[in-house]
Amino acid sequence: MMQTLMNVLVAATVAAGGQDLGVGQELERIVAGKGATAALARVSDGNRTWTGAAGVRDVERGGRPSPNGYFRIGSVTKTFVATVVLQLADEGKVRLDDPIDEYLPGLVPDGERVTVRQILNHTSHLYDYMSEPGYSTNRWRGEARFRSYQPRELLKVAFAKKLPDDGRWHYSNTNYVVLGLLVEKLTGNPYGQEVERRILRPLKLRHTLVPGDRAGLPSPHAKGYEPLPELVDATRMNPSLDWAAGEMISTTADLERFMSALLSGKLTSAASLRAMRTTVETGAGFAYGLGLQAYKLPCGTVWGHSGELIGYLTFAFRSDSGKSLTMSFNPSTRNPSTEEVMGIAVRTFCGS
Repeated sequence: MMQTLMNVLVAATVAAGGQDLGVGQELERIVAGKGATAALARVSDGNRTWTGAAGVRDVERGGRPSPNGYFRIGSVTKTFVATVVLQLADEGKVRLDDPIDEYLPGLVPDGERVTVRQILNHTSHLYDYMSEPGYSTNRWRGEARFRSYQPRELLKVAFAKKLPDDGRWHYSNTNYVVLGLLVEKLTGNPYGQEVERRILRPLKLRHTLVPGDRAGLPSPHAKGYEPLPELVDATRMNPSLDWAAGEMISTTADLERFMSALLSGKLTSAASLRAMRTTVETGAGFAYGLGLQAYKLPCGTVWGHSGELIGYLTFAFRSDSGKSLTMSFNPSTRNPSTEEVMGIAVRTFCGS
């Protein structure tokens, strides 16, 4: 019964004559192939918009997921935090090539040699606390998923270990916990308040929030699951373990508006946006800037970020032509593959 529901319950809405470019069919295929219990997508070129959803809201009770539903955006949070840091740079409150010790003395090991820029683009070589057992929100943690964490508690775990001196790029959630504390030091306010004041309110992102210790999501939302091997409901959790590295909640419409505003130069100076788009090679299938990922497609580069938090996968992409693709998946017994996700991106941005 569950598989039948996931195969046939597809909801889609079309606005202003928008076309889905086959995205709706791809969402259905992913759901049918057990890559997701629910999938949401939004495609826009600035004039036309298509939004759609496939799968079920709840694998036990059924119900159609809302194309406008809320979801956990995971590491797309990093783009919001990086934007705030670059705004502070525009205001002269921080310089990207200063050592982090200049602003948070004694916090980071060898902080006199690690710059703010290196923390933003993950070249700081700081150990990722989420690599430690029990400290990753991408994995099932039982009742521990409702525990509350403090940022410095997470850094204590991170700084107890060092990465090998291999000269490679290392993605580390620790970097953005440090940046959250940097924002708080420079402004005197919780980082979430600064995200709200500087980004959410000006852009009228009324469906984006920094949840703190709140375990649930606003309605409507599709439930998130983890296979153990049977699917277990992982929707409710305290996201403070992610904090400024990945705790936020949003919708496809709000993420599209945010990425469009950022990448069209409405949130930072032109110089700061150039800095955000100056990338380093990662060997991970994308280049990384300052809180931005760059993906090379056959027809050019798209910018944005991906995010993962147990039960939810997010992808927010935008091309310089103004076309955008925003997707949220609730994984089923597997995650959607890179080929599936990037196949949708190629179809959307390249037309094939």
